[in-house]
Amino acid sequence: MSDNQSLPQLSANTIRFLAADAVQAANSGHPGMPMGMADAAVVLWHNFMKHNPKDPKWANRDRFILSAGHGSMLLYSLLHLTGYDLSLDEIKNFRQWGSKTPGHPENTHTPGVETTTGPLGAGISNSVGFALAEAWLANKFNKPGIDIVDHHTYVICGDGDLQEGVSHEACSLAGHLGLGKLIVLWDDNKIQIDGSTDLANSEDTLKRFEAYGWQTLSADGHNMAEIDAALKTAQSIADKPTIIACKTIIGKGSPNKQGTSSSHGSPLGDDEIALSKKEMGWPAEKFVVPAEARGYMDACDSGETQQTAWNELFATYSEKHPAEAAEFTAAMAGDLPDNWEDALATFGPDDKMATRAASGKVLAGLVPAIPAMLGGSADLTGSNKTIVSGTGHVANGDISGRYIYYGVREHGMASIMNGLALHGGVIPYGGTFHVFTDYMRGGMRLSAISHQQVIYVLTHDSIGLGEDGPTHQPIEHHMALRAIPNLHLVRPADPNETAQAWKIALERKDGPTAIVLTRQGLPVIDAELAKGAQQGAYVVAGSDNDTAVILATGSEVEIALAGRDQLAAEGISARVVSMPCWELFDEQSAEYKESVIPSNITNRTSIEAGVTMGWQKYIGLNGVAIGIDHFGGSAPYETLYKEFGLTAEAVADAVRSQG
Repeated sequence: MSDNQSLPQLSANTIRFLAADAVQAANSGHPGMPMGMADAAVVLWHNFMKHNPKDPKWANRDRFILSAGHGSMLLYSLLHLTGYDLSLDEIKNFRQWGSKTPGHPENTHTPGVETTTGPLGAGISNSVGFALAEAWLANKFNKPGIDIVDHHTYVICGDGDLQEGVSHEACSLAGHLGLGKLIVLWDDNKIQIDGSTDLANSEDTLKRFEAYGWQTLSADGHNMAEIDAALKTAQSIADKPTIIACKTIIGKGSPNKQGTSSSHGSPLGDDEIALSKKEMGWPAEKFVVPAEARGYMDACDSGETQQTAWNELFATYSEKHPAEAAEFTAAMAGDLPDNWEDALATFGPDDKMATRAASGKVLAGLVPAIPAMLGGSADLTGSNKTIVSGTGHVANGDISGRYIYYGVREHGMASIMNGLALHGGVIPYGGTFHVFTDYMRGGMRLSAISHQQVIYVLTHDSIGLGEDGPTHQPIEHHMALRAIPNLHLVRPADPNETAQAWKIALERKDGPTAIVLTRQGLPVIDAELAKGAQQGAYVVAGSDNDTAVILATGSEVEIALAGRDQLAAEGISARVVSMPCWELFDEQSAEYKESVIPSNITNRTSIEAGVTMGWQKYIGLNGVAIGIDHFGGSAPYETLYKEFGLTAEAVADAVRSQG
C-alpha cells in the first residue's frame, strides 16, 4: 500500500476494501455506500464517538445508527476496527448462515448495533426516539454539576432514507422538539438503485430540513477536515438537530463503477476490485487489515477511560441522590417498581364502559406508579384515552412532560417509540385507531424484529365504532397483526380484562404488545376471573358437562354469552372461552390448553368482528367461524352487528348446526 497514506486515510481505505471484499465473497450486498462514506465514518468514530467496545451497553455511550442499513459493511468494519466482539472471520462470513454479520444490521444479533435497520427511513426515524430519550432522561435525572445522561445520537443516512415518508414525519417532530443532540450525516451521493436521484427527486433537501427547524450544513464527504469542522459546529448548537450534507462519490475508489448505480447493490467484481486496489496502492490480498489502521481506530482504551470517568461520576451522584440513582438504574435495566401492580384499576359490576375508557382509567393509576412510562397519540388523544391529567407534555424548551403529541404521524410514532425503547430507560406507549395500523405496520414489524417493549394502544377496534363507516372500521386488522411474529395482540372483553392487558404489556420485555380496544360499552367480568387473560384464553362460563365450545374476543364475548344463554334454555350446555391473546394461549402447556378447549368437544364456534381467516386453528375445519369477510358500513353499531350477523342468535344457530 502507499506509504504516504495518513492514518485516517489508511483507516478509511481499510473500510473500503473490507466492504468490497466481503460483498464479493458473499456475491451479494452493497459496496458503494461503505466506500463512499468511509472518510466521514472514520472522522466520526475516531474524533467524536464516545463508546466502549468492551461494554456495548454502557448507559452513557453515544448512539450510532446506520439508517442506510444496506451499507452494513460500513458498520461491521467500524465495529471490527474499533474493538467490538466482531472478528475478521465474521467479516469474511458476511451474509452467511450463523454469522454476526447479516445483510442488514440487527440489534439483537451483533454487539454494537443499536437498532435493526434496512427498511429505508426506519433508522433515522428511530434516531428521533433515541435523541428524545436522552433529552427526557437528562432533564429527569441530571443535577447541577452532575450530568449522568449526556450523549449524542449520530446517524448516517442516504437519499432513500430521506425520500421515505416516515423520515419526513419523524424529522419534522425532531425539529419541533429541538433535539439538539441529534446529528445526521447524509450520504449525499445523488445515486439510488434506479440511477441518479434526479429521476425521482428535485427538492432542495437542506431547505426542507431548515423548514423543519434543523441546523443544516454541507461538507465535502471526502475531506476529513471539513467533516470534522461540520461535526464540531453541529455539537455547538444545543437547541436544534443538525443534518450535514456530505457530498460523496458512491463506490469511491472503484475506477469504473464509482459515481454510478452499478456500485449500489451489486458486488464490484473481482477484476474491478483488483484494479481498484492497484490504483489505490492496496495489497491484492483479500481482507487486509493493516496493524496501523487497527491501532488508530481501536477505541477500547479510550472507551474504558470514558466509562470509568462516568462510573466515578455516577458514584458521586448515587451518594448525593440515592433515590434518583436507584430509579435510573432500574429504568435502564427495564425493571418495574416494587408493588406496581397495586396501581392496577379494578372494576365492579356497575362499571360498564368502553374498553378504551377503561384503558384510560388504568393508565391514570399506572403512569404515576411507573415513572418510566412515556405516552402519546397520533392526534387522537381524546379518542384513545392515552393522556393522564396533570402529567404535562413534551415540548421544545420543556422536555419534562410524560406525554408526546405526535401529530398525524402514525408511522413516525411507531418508529420513534422503537427508538425510545431501544435507548433504554423509557417504556413507550402510543395510541391511534386500529385501522391506522395500516400506516405504521412497518414500524410495528420492526418492534417485533428488534424485540422491543413498545405498547400500541389501538382503539375503535371494529365495526363497533359505527357511523364513521368502512374507511375507519378495521376488518382484516386483527389477523394482520397476529400474522407478525413476536407481536402480541390483546383484545380485552371488558374493563377488567383491559387492566390485565396492561399487565401483560408491562411485564413483557422481549417484544411489542398491541392492546385493541372498543368504542362501545361492554359489561364487566369478575376481576378475579378476568385474570385468566394472563394465559391468553380462559373459560368465562362453562361446566364439566359442556358439549360445545364458543370462542370469542373483545366485544363479541358478550354476544357469545348471550348465545350460550339461549342454548342453555334448550338444554344445550356450551362453554364460552374469552380468548384475548392467541399468542399467550399458544405458549401455555398442553394440559392448560386442553382444560380450556377440550379435544373431545368437536362442536366449536368462534365469533369475532373481523375476518374469519385463522380461526380454523382453534375450531377445526368443521367448526363455524362467525365474522365479517367483507368491509363494513356506516350506521349505528347495533344496526351493523345485526345486519352483518354478529348476534346471539347466530351463535346459537352455529352450535345447533353442528349437532
